[in-house]
Amino acid sequence: MAVYTDITETELAAFLGEYDIGGLRSYRGIAEGSENSNYMLHTSAGEFILTLYEKRVDKADLPFFLGLMQHLANKGISCPLPVQRRDGALMGEIAGRPAAIITFIEGFWVRRPSAAHCREVGKALAELHRAGADFELTRQNAMAIPGWKALWAGARDRADEVERGLANEVEADFAALEAAWPSGLPEGVIHADLFPDNVFFLGDRLSGLIDFYFACNDFYAYDLATCLNAWCFEKDFSFNLTKGRALLAGYQSVRPLALSEGAALPVLAHGSALRFLMTRLYDWLHVPDGAMIQKRDPKEYLRRVRFHRAVHSASEYGLDT
Repeated sequence: MAVYTDITETELAAFLGEYDIGGLRSYRGIAEGSENSNYMLHTSAGEFILTLYEKRVDKADLPFFLGLMQHLANKGISCPLPVQRRDGALMGEIAGRPAAIITFIEGFWVRRPSAAHCREVGKALAELHRAGADFELTRQNAMAIPGWKALWAGARDRADEVERGLANEVEADFAALEAAWPSGLPEGVIHADLFPDNVFFLGDRLSGLIDFYFACNDFYAYDLATCLNAWCFEKDFSFNLTKGRALLAGYQSVRPLALSEGAALPVLAHGSALRFLMTRLYDWLHVPDGAMIQKRDPKEYLRRVRFHRAVHSASEYGLDT
């Protein structure tokens, strides 16, 4: 979360007048992470999060994101619940930005996940997949292979500035993945960005999932592969098999993987790592220092890509066969 658009007390008072969440007692910006502006609101009715959607979020996608959170929360998934305005809408506008108020999830994200944390994340991801199966709206994955290629087109000519030979290396990855990418796997609504800073814990107990602004429809196993990348690599870029086994076991305790999904996991994990390499690489090369988008080192995901190239079986991630 972060703050890129400032709001005044007058603007906020007018905006809150459309809600039944009590009187405003205080508010403050939330400084961490993300591509939207976020404020913590303290009202006489409790604590809430105000999100202002910045330019990287397409306003046309907001009914999907907000409707999905509402659907999942109503299905028992611990995630933020969009608060309805008096007119029944889930979204308004403040400071020239579309905005929504969502309920506050208590907890903290873990900087050094344990195997126990990974197991809980796997379980929660499977519960999300099951709960979203009957969500009526759909959204195409803008960060599927065509999206990666669009980013690559804007980064290819300068890729070797990051690491010598990177351009040829990535071209080979694209060729391999396009040839091997699976079809016909079980699919539905996925989170697509379930990194540690999007999962809250109280101790070892998972208390909530947040930040659904990359959610879309795609293969469930691709979402799981993204979690393997996000949760199971150590600071030295090594894959932690114990964490991988825990995450996969947690997932399968709720939704057992089909044989086809297990077989596809190495390709999907490779592709997921390339997807995040592309977004990081593009921002690294094009976003000026000090800009509102937080740049992250693309080499972290280059190391993951290289690991996945050498994986031949999901058992190497800890999947019991």
